[in-house]
Amino acid sequence: MKILVIDDEEAILELVKRGLEKDGFAVDTLTSAKKVDVSKLRQYNLLILDVMMPDIDGFTFCKKIRDIFNAPILFLTAKTLEDEVLYGLGIGGDDYITKPFRIKELRARVKAHLRRESRENHDYLFSEDGNIKFDLSAKKLLVCEKEIPLTHSEYKICELLIQNRGHVFSREKIYERVFGFYGESADNTIVVHVKNIRVKLSEAGVNPIQTVWGIGYKWE
Repeated sequence: MKILVIDDEEAILELVKRGLEKDGFAVDTLTSAKKVDVSKLRQYNLLILDVMMPDIDGFTFCKKIRDIFNAPILFLTAKTLEDEVLYGLGIGGDDYITKPFRIKELRARVKAHLRRESRENHDYLFSEDGNIKFDLSAKKLLVCEKEIPLTHSEYKICELLIQNRGHVFSREKIYERVFGFYGESADNTIVVHVKNIRVKLSEAGVNPIQTVWGIGYKWE
């Protein structure tokens, strides 16, 4: 599998490259998003993208390429405010890792995302009233046959919850089940994803994800 890492700090690029190559990944690195050949992006299975870069910031680049890059995007960021995290995940990011980070955690998250991506399903799931449909093969959620534009991670959370409808999952357990790893930013990541999901589904007239206060979330 191939991974592209974009960060304006050479030391970080070298650290990440060495770490991921130990896991058998082919890793390309760039110091600026301006250097990316967009026509070749689809050869990569995952993108690691620094948020704060001088030429073009990570959020801007993510918005530019999200429609054509159908693979996980992990942000490297020093930004920890919830509004900033919400924005990054809302524009198509799947996860974020806060700087400074531990290389072991980054390696674990990358493997977890790619492991999840490699699983294939070939079936459909429906809500009890039949209005919500999951195309498990295409990884799409439709409301009254209209596709809802969910990110990769948003879709995975919905799929987990509907496959276990009525069961309450904590934020920690959702992260572990969806991405296969629990890290320091996992709680906030799930909170932000669920907020984004609810906005998109409510615009389509449905609200199947319920909060069980003090515990977590469930699909009804």
